[in-house]
Amino acid sequence: MAPDAPRPKPCPTLSVVVPTYRESANVAVLFGRVEAALEGVPWEMIVVDDDSPDGTSEIAFALASSDPRMRCLRRVNRSGLAGAVVEGWMSSSAEFVAVIDGDLQHDETILPKMYRALAAGEGNLAIGTRVADEHAGGLSPARQMLSDLGAWFFRRVAGAAVTDPMSGYFMIRREIVSRLAPRLSADGFKILVDVILSAGGELKIIEIPYLFRKRIAGESKLTPLVGLDFLGLVAHHASGGLLPIRFVLFALVGAVGLVVHVIALSAFRHWAGPADFGSAQLVATLVAMASNFILNNEITYRTYRYQGLSMLAGFAGFALGCSVGALANIDVASWLYQWNRTWWVAGMAGAILSVVWNYAVSTNLIWRPRLRR
Repeated sequence: MAPDAPRPKPCPTLSVVVPTYRESANVAVLFGRVEAALEGVPWEMIVVDDDSPDGTSEIAFALASSDPRMRCLRRVNRSGLAGAVVEGWMSSSAEFVAVIDGDLQHDETILPKMYRALAAGEGNLAIGTRVADEHAGGLSPARQMLSDLGAWFFRRVAGAAVTDPMSGYFMIRREIVSRLAPRLSADGFKILVDVILSAGGELKIIEIPYLFRKRIAGESKLTPLVGLDFLGLVAHHASGGLLPIRFVLFALVGAVGLVVHVIALSAFRHWAGPADFGSAQLVATLVAMASNFILNNEITYRTYRYQGLSMLAGFAGFALGCSVGALANIDVASWLYQWNRTWWVAGMAGAILSVVWNYAVSTNLIWRPRLRR
């Protein structure tokens, strides 16, 4: 080799994957913090950006042009946190892969602890477990309650003693996620839940506590209703993968809509009087449809959600499709009741037909893949 030939750079043994959308103010800051935390460790950061309109990918590419430890994948006409994480993992050749949010709320200083624990064989999955601190203020009371409830439910369904299964901050051996990748969902937020449930009992889990920080800049990827996404993943795995996650979420939203319908019906009858039941039923139906549309737009089909004035056209199509499903429900239930006179069988069959119809219309017509607006 010639004396002036450049030395080959060591291959990273750790890839830190950062899924981003509208995180232009945070990318460079996070890169600097990870650089300080992982001094002495061969590492790289892989930013997977969902074509942010604020120039997040441009900033990441600029950093990559001057530092080979930064890489950026810009996803065009694709979006979703779980899918971005999986794509980042699959682009890595490192022995270990981690995922950390780009909003600076995760404590990057525990990355070395995770890395050392996995390298020493203490486990093959290290989870950053959020710890409540009344002075830090990172987790709101609602999100803390949701996290605690999720952990309780997860322990009973999955049989895994994980304190914070809804954490979005963890590190794992790449060969494990390489095997699991075909079974992981590209939808939703709770990628850790999907990994644990898909892996079965092959994971040896360790948890490393940290204080969850407040978000300083950027746009949160989560909503207070992200618990439905968590339940959808659990139900999907409990059915052996038979029920698609989106169908489970759609059905859960429908159950919420039923509660909304009853409450709206009761309120309108109280206001207008019991005699005007027809008008009360019409109002309750419209309110429930609006509720279902909003929740499906934000949870079930968040990747293709409507925004701004386009929500009006989306709701009109959703209401029309659901109206056809309601008519089919009534016709099928009436026919079955005349056939065997078992009211609950007829009612259940009509309801199932309506849910399947509405799901098919919503998935293939209302929230079909579109260019991000």
